[in-house]
Amino acid sequence: MHSSLDNVRSWLEEREECLSPFASKSKTSRGRARPESSSPVRLEFQRDRDRILHSNSFRRLKHKTQVFIAPVGDHYVTRLTHTLEVSQIARTISRALNLNEDLTEAISLGHDLGHTPFGHIGEDVLNELHPGGFRHYEQSLRIVDLLEKAGRGLNLTWEVRDGILNHSKTRVIEIMGENWGQIGTLEGQVCKIADVVAYINHDIDDAVRAGIITVEDIPSSSTAILGYSRSERINTLVCDIIRSSWAVRGEGKSRNPAIKMSPRVREATRRLHEFLYQQVYTFSSAQPDAENARKIVRTLYYYFDAHRDLLPPEYQDPEHQVVDYIAAMTDQYAQRKALELGL
Repeated sequence: MHSSLDNVRSWLEEREECLSPFASKSKTSRGRARPESSSPVRLEFQRDRDRILHSNSFRRLKHKTQVFIAPVGDHYVTRLTHTLEVSQIARTISRALNLNEDLTEAISLGHDLGHTPFGHIGEDVLNELHPGGFRHYEQSLRIVDLLEKAGRGLNLTWEVRDGILNHSKTRVIEIMGENWGQIGTLEGQVCKIADVVAYINHDIDDAVRAGIITVEDIPSSSTAILGYSRSERINTLVCDIIRSSWAVRGEGKSRNPAIKMSPRVREATRRLHEFLYQQVYTFSSAQPDAENARKIVRTLYYYFDAHRDLLPPEYQDPEHQVVDYIAAMTDQYAQRKALELGL
């Protein structure tokens, strides 16, 4: 008996019909900027996930800072491992709530493609220097729309692009508060909250590993509710999000369900986030390595702004070409380029 691809797509679309009535379906997607013929074996959000996963920008995340610059040790989180953790947490939540796991995964894998070398330090410098400002989530969208594949972009669906653009939060976080921001799909909301769950917990572990804090320093008002270990906290948060967002499954009478936490868990998470900013992020950004990173990004920007003829040919937009080039750099490449140029 010979296998046939004729019915695979129909079967996959039928599976999507079993999802929550509030889930995003591939066949009702708002589509792509450039229409394409469909794949016989993958739905649209699957194709988006695969395009992101095979992109050069995704590969570069393995050498981009999450929080700690040039750490001594192999177990610190990088931008790539953070992205994979977000994807795992988001897929767990989406599966439990019967949402579209393919869309969730695509947004998760693409959400941080626009991050600069040296993490938020590099982002802050480019935001200060570039006349139009710089925000990594907008850069992520530029990458998938314009910069990947020699300027052709990845031509992703509207739903994935919306999730990438709107995943970011304010620095002083108000989880589901008035400054939380809007996003067009429940799957995008899942990725946004999974991002918080991932970075709060792995940043604590990295800070302990770096000797900046001890486990005893973590606010007891948070650990008593969320748990004392990383795995306990993540499990508490994920289960609480699923429980609090149960209406998303479409089994009740809610007409406008949302992804959320219970008030008690949300407040414990907010206190933990505030502790990280006060004790970890502020300390880390004041270290000599951080100041050296600022100097590298700043000097690279000034140099290439004055020598645009040296920029690679794929960066052609006069308004953005310098920031496009520098934002694409890994930490190692930025350091090496600065040395090569004698900066």
